[in-house]
Amino acid sequence: MRRAAIAFALLLSLLSATLSAQNLADFEKRTTVHRLANGWTFILVERHTAPVFSFATLVDVGSAQEVPGITGLAHMFEHMAFKGTTRIGTMDWEKEKVALAREAAAYEAWQAERLSPQKDAEKLARLEKEFRAAQAEAASFVIKNDFPNLIEREGGAQLNASTGADATRYFYSLPANKIELFCHLESERFLRPVLREFYRERDVVQEERRMGVENNPTGRLVNQLIATAFVAHPYGQPTVGHMSDLQSFTVADAERFYRTWYVPSSFYTAVVGDIDPKTLIPMLERYFGRLPAGAPPPPLRTVEPPQQAEKSIVLRDRAQPIYIESYHRPAATHADNAIYQAIDDILSNGRTSRLYRRLVRDEQIAVDSGSFSGWPGEKYPNLWAIYAVAAPGATNAQVQASLRAELDRLRTEDVTAAELARFKTRARADLLRGLGSNLGLARRLVDYQRLFGDWRELFRALGRLEAVNAADVRRVANETIKESNRTVAMLETQPSSPVTGR
Repeated sequence: MRRAAIAFALLLSLLSATLSAQNLADFEKRTTVHRLANGWTFILVERHTAPVFSFATLVDVGSAQEVPGITGLAHMFEHMAFKGTTRIGTMDWEKEKVALAREAAAYEAWQAERLSPQKDAEKLARLEKEFRAAQAEAASFVIKNDFPNLIEREGGAQLNASTGADATRYFYSLPANKIELFCHLESERFLRPVLREFYRERDVVQEERRMGVENNPTGRLVNQLIATAFVAHPYGQPTVGHMSDLQSFTVADAERFYRTWYVPSSFYTAVVGDIDPKTLIPMLERYFGRLPAGAPPPPLRTVEPPQQAEKSIVLRDRAQPIYIESYHRPAATHADNAIYQAIDDILSNGRTSRLYRRLVRDEQIAVDSGSFSGWPGEKYPNLWAIYAVAAPGATNAQVQASLRAELDRLRTEDVTAAELARFKTRARADLLRGLGSNLGLARRLVDYQRLFGDWRELFRALGRLEAVNAADVRRVANETIKESNRTVAMLETQPSSPVTGR
């Protein structure tokens, strides 16, 4: 016990010393913000510890910017951003361009007949055959995976991307002497994107939906919960898209989406590592400055109205019982965001958390439990959720009773000083981990720059976490945890049929 106490004291000392060394004033000296005339924002952070750099680009568009008929297109465009340009990924762009136009026209003709209420089966078959032939011709000019292979050949690592409800992100790392290559590749990627292999890739995305939703009971439950909790806001739409949309949106739809949302004012890029802003900024101007400014994207106008009544979903499947409760909460930019973080930590961070001790250790009615915010996004008012996976032999009714008992404790009793102290220590440690790697820091910087308009909020957030007290937790718990604000989703085990075994 004494050894553990000494170790904990040393950890606190190390955290304090490290945060002192990596405070806001120190970062400001090594950080340059440069905004191009076209609106693209760059955050440049010098870290000369190794001859490498990482970047993260956030595009301020996600599934929340989609409208009925094109759900899933933000995610689809993320896939297409790896397909290359007019210079990368093609054997002969001039010939490929003609073939792609032919493919697009053939698909539009086939789709028009497919969606017609009086479709002609013979004509439909002929048009599909013509499309498949045009698709094969266009594919004959493609150099597969040319863009990612080029980056890997030049020493790139951690190449990836992601799409959420609020944003699309692109990132990787390169040796420091490849900084101009980065400028060339990333500017070309969004200056001259080519939507090659579009319909083949659309099939890939459909399979992702099948695996994540249709063939996954948990995925179906989550999909239903979000669609039920949001009646107006596009957060209720699945980021992966509705299957009928994935089977119907076209290259022309994707091009319109790109022209509307992928304008420089929607881009935030952080470059962190062995860089020199004096030489890098002229490169950014020369390469990224080529992109035309375009019209500012329209703001999201739909606001989710206050929930007026409890909602409940029960999904029956041959799967382990799962119980989820969700409650509407403000956006991440709200002053109470740090308090929600404290609630999540106290309820579900590790074996000392309230949910683990009660449901998993003591009552043994769950094998997993937790709570979290920012679901499905955080830019707009979103959901705070609490969940548990029932243990064998336990029921969702038992889980619900214990979860709600813990929620009642939050509303009626002060959290302890020890719980708050553990939360604040872990919050400092999480900040350090986020700052530890070039890529981790780059990703955090663009998130804060986009949300708050100032990357410095990354450091100021720690002060807000430190200020959380027991009265704050009780207040937010009482404002949030209300029956009328609640959506419940349960996965109930459905026994197999004795005849079919299904």
